[in-house]
Amino acid sequence: MKRGVLASVMALGVSMAAATAGAQTPTNVRFSLDWAFQGPQAPFLLAVERGYFQAEGINITMDRGFGSGDVPLKIRAGTYDIGFADINPTIRLKAQEPAVDLVAVAILYDASPLAVMTLRRQNITRPQDLVGKTLAAPEVDAGRQLFPAFARATGLALDSVRWMNVTPQLRETMLAQGQANAITGFTTSGILSLRAAGVADADIVTLRYQDFGVALLSSSIITTRAWANANPRATTGVLRAVFKAHLDAIANPDAAIQALVRRDPLVDPRIERDRMMMSLNELMLTPHVRATGISEVDPARLQAAIDTVRTSFGIERAVPAAEIYTPQFLPPLAERAIPRS
Repeated sequence: MKRGVLASVMALGVSMAAATAGAQTPTNVRFSLDWAFQGPQAPFLLAVERGYFQAEGINITMDRGFGSGDVPLKIRAGTYDIGFADINPTIRLKAQEPAVDLVAVAILYDASPLAVMTLRRQNITRPQDLVGKTLAAPEVDAGRQLFPAFARATGLALDSVRWMNVTPQLRETMLAQGQANAITGFTTSGILSLRAAGVADADIVTLRYQDFGVALLSSSIITTRAWANANPRATTGVLRAVFKAHLDAIANPDAAIQALVRRDPLVDPRIERDRMMMSLNELMLTPHVRATGISEVDPARLQAAIDTVRTSFGIERAVPAAEIYTPQFLPPLAERAIPRS
């Protein structure tokens, strides 16, 4: 009898402890994506839909973004706690203003999608053909912000091109209508948006920055050290949810695109699936990532990328990699490993 009562009390204690743990107040997290709800953003929406953030004790608010140059500014201002954006505008900002509290806590895209994109009828086949031409891009576009690195690598004078300020929605339209000679941006945005506008792939000319010696890393999870240090469990929880959803998207791309369509029924699922697969296959699943796992960053390569950005903007101050990226909040490697097919 006593043994049965004791067992009941112990069971009740376990239940109460579990209930107490489950009743912890969720951490509210304001998360900014880098761009509109498109294919590359689908895994993030899948994570929300499948409750991956909720399982980490996170009450997530996830909004579309307006360019990788805009995300760090909004995190710096406190509008968002954490975000997904190309790391290079953050490197530039940190190099220019060392006191700015920004840091990448994970690097998802191991290869850079930055490029100049144009149409065959513009007769632009090499960087020198851009002299005297008009390029259209938002000011916060990472491709525009890093254009000096491309110009430096190719011997192109910065004042030899003209810039047209446009909203993100009009960038590809300006090129397709002939109002601009070229655009800058992510290949995943530009190429697929031109395709969606009816431009044949054979008519699209792409000058990828990396093909001209601009070796950069790319899209990362960015926050402030103050927020990450104050919320270490939530920081790791966000990363765990994001990694899990990206691995889900690799295994089942259609599930991620369905989550995207449920968020924005007006998207073209075929175009956005192609856009997502281009991001995953060309930018995320590089040989290095397949061999080592997501965000297993080579310090020497990161330092070289930082130095490329720094020297491109004439910044003499040395910027150590530890100022830009910290791996301390990453979940275990087993949760970041790419399954072997």
